[in-house]
Amino acid sequence: MLYIIFAILLLATVGKLIGLAARLAWGVFKIGFRIVLLPIILIAMALKGLIVFALVLVIIGALLAFLVPVKH
Repeated sequence: MLYIIFAILLLATVGKLIGLAARLAWGVFKIGFRIVLLPIILIAMALKGLIVFALVLVIIGALLAFLVPVKH
């Protein structure tokens, strides 16, 4: 009986840890995209002569940054 309770609690703990790892990985991806990948894309667009499209993306990003509330 004790082994069954242990197995159930172990599976619950592992499930919670997998969920936490998935949320952490998604957060790391979002930070990496916003800090590393997006500026590289915008710089590449500006260097290739697509400054109009890059400027539109920067304006949209700035509006979203100021208008969307931060969830804590």
